[in-house]
Amino acid sequence: MNAVKGSPITYRMTTKKINLPTELLSVAEMSRADTAAIAGGVPGLDLMEAAGGAIARLIQERWEKRPVSVLCGPGNNGGDGFVVARHLGEAGWPVTVALSVSASALKGDAAVNAERWAGRLTGEVQSLAPGVLDGDPLVVDALFGSGLTRPLEGAAAAVVKTINDRGLECVAVDIPSGVHGDSGEILGIAPRCAATVTFFRAKTGHFLLPGMALTGELTVADIGIPDAVLEDILPQTFLNGPALWGARFPWPGAPGNKYSRGHAVVVGGPEMTGAARLAAVTARRVGAGLVTIAAPVEAFAIYAVEEPGNIVKAIQDDAAFEALLADPRRNAILVGPGAGVSEVTRRRTLLALATGRACVFDADALTVFQDAPETLFAGIDGPCVLTPHEGEFSRLFTFAGDKLNRARLAAAACGAVVLLKGADTVIAAPDGRAAINANAPPDLASAGTGDVLAGLVTGLLAQGMDPFDAAAAAVWLHGRAGSAVGPGLIAEDLPGEIPGLLRALKSGNG
Repeated sequence: MNAVKGSPITYRMTTKKINLPTELLSVAEMSRADTAAIAGGVPGLDLMEAAGGAIARLIQERWEKRPVSVLCGPGNNGGDGFVVARHLGEAGWPVTVALSVSASALKGDAAVNAERWAGRLTGEVQSLAPGVLDGDPLVVDALFGSGLTRPLEGAAAAVVKTINDRGLECVAVDIPSGVHGDSGEILGIAPRCAATVTFFRAKTGHFLLPGMALTGELTVADIGIPDAVLEDILPQTFLNGPALWGARFPWPGAPGNKYSRGHAVVVGGPEMTGAARLAAVTARRVGAGLVTIAAPVEAFAIYAVEEPGNIVKAIQDDAAFEALLADPRRNAILVGPGAGVSEVTRRRTLLALATGRACVFDADALTVFQDAPETLFAGIDGPCVLTPHEGEFSRLFTFAGDKLNRARLAAAACGAVVLLKGADTVIAAPDGRAAINANAPPDLASAGTGDVLAGLVTGLLAQGMDPFDAAAAAVWLHGRAGSAVGPGLIAEDLPGEIPGLLRALKSGNG
């Protein structure tokens, strides 16, 4: 990263620039990064000065000059707040500083910056109380950072409640106080922030609900921690975007043909025929050379009447399905969308697994194993992606904890990539890698959009993409397609957005 020290990078941009950092750190990993930087010769005071300066610059760029109340806690977050106050005060902003502890309780770099603030003519410090918010100022939340593990209480909780009750604009230092830096859990109460500035790398808690909803516009500031510290940390969690998988996207080459781009099979159900049709057309849109719908005989006409590019095969029984899969060129299989919770779906899922080829299981193909999930897991012996929403996940797995941890445990337990859907979709691989997706608009909460997502994953697998990369790329494209359509979105709108997104992605402007 070649940014000037203290300069901010808007993290939302990582989905548009392939060369921006995508690593997300846990609280413990960020602590290791800080420690390594200081051990490597970067003074802690310099890190704090750069952090506070970056926040002050963001405030001056985004807001007109106005009264500001800086709320400082007892640790380094509070020290950052004192730096923010000093920079804004020197720029002529009216600044009030409130401290949650006595000044004598501050230690280390935070104490030094409190003294620097106190050395100014107007450098007074008030006790933390709701009264510091009189006049409805812009608020800087420098109370607690991402390492907080207990609920806010006392004056801190009262002040945060006042911020929310009054709807005051708030800028968080590192993470909104009260949001757990790893899980995104709200520890009692936390402020709704217009903006958050964090340092070096974002934390997982910035992108997991419910904390994600309180973060506002997230900016990552380079404060002088060298990227080299990541060589020892080896992060395994990433913000999903082209920087993560773009270099391995399966673009067609000049010698290619429809067969070299893969042949996907989508298992259709007898009643909810639209689900498989949405998945099939999307798999073709994302690049699969051929797509066959394995249709029940009684519904063949429905599947065949639309989308002439889809191949439709009438499947009478399991023997016919096995015969269809006997062609090794049919290299990716999707079971679940509209399939029905039935013994037929269960058998088709296990037959797909028995081929050892790339498989995607969604919806009914997951629910049908709710009484015996181990049967499904035992059959996974090849590239496989499971795409449950929370309800389907709970039918197969009993893991507790935050979404990231649950998805990781599930992937390790079943041996497949687990794509746990939602506004904060998590993609987890059996080897411990995980990505959090942050570009999904609420408009995607509409029937059939999950079938489109399953089709995207299947189409990328058919082209030979690694299951983790395919799942991550599919989720990102799905989110971008949803944003492109916007309000009024229905699932049928999404496949048509894919070509434009692929053009932008290929040109480096995704």
